[in-house]
Amino acid sequence: MSELPARPGRLNGLRHIALLVPNLEECERFYVDVLGMEVLNRANEDLVYLTCGNDNLSLGRGAGAANGLQTLDHYGFIVDSVEELEAWYAYFKALGVTLLDRPFNHGDGARSFHLLDPAGNKVQPLYHPAVSGQRLV
Repeated sequence: MSELPARPGRLNGLRHIALLVPNLEECERFYVDVLGMEVLNRANEDLVYLTCGNDNLSLGRGAGAANGLQTLDHYGFIVDSVEELEAWYAYFKALGVTLLDRPFNHGDGARSFHLLDPAGNKVQPLYHPAVSGQRLV
């Protein structure tokens, strides 16, 4: 096995999950009214971001699995800066990891890209000003 390039640093947690739901408004009410999350950003009529203050839940309108169970679109690892995000992109590229896109800006100041793990799960390294840099104790 060839030597791996140096890892850019330590990830700052798995605090972003994106769910595709067929009933977006009902799910939003559940997470906000029942669980106490707050709307962080409403990107459009089919996508809302919620938070408890140190995390990020994305609810996107979409068809669930044929069996009726929830569908996980992707999960995200938080990084502390845009520069660190770019370093992770270069790292994954050097390793030959399957990259789905290049780093791009979101409308709310976030920046991210997507890749596939060996099982085909979509992973999103993410810089997000609302949660990057926070430390859980």
